[in-house]
Amino acid sequence: MITVEGKIEKKGFGFGTWALVTREGKTYELQDAPPELCQIGIWATVTGEILSNVMTTAMIGEVLAVKSYQLQG
Repeated sequence: MITVEGKIEKKGFGFGTWALVTREGKTYELQDAPPELCQIGIWATVTGEILSNVMTTAMIGEVLAVKSYQLQG
């Protein structure tokens, strides 16, 4: 499990995919992100598991399976 903080963005073509981009510029593709987390431009702290055995069509970064999150105010 890891915990990362960053800004939520929608990336990719077509329907796109939800991502968390850290202040350092590292991008994580969010898997199983709840609707409350899927808002462009919000800051959040997300705890989850990196899925190293998953490949996606977006290929924007490591896949982070969301287990919990906290929105930043």
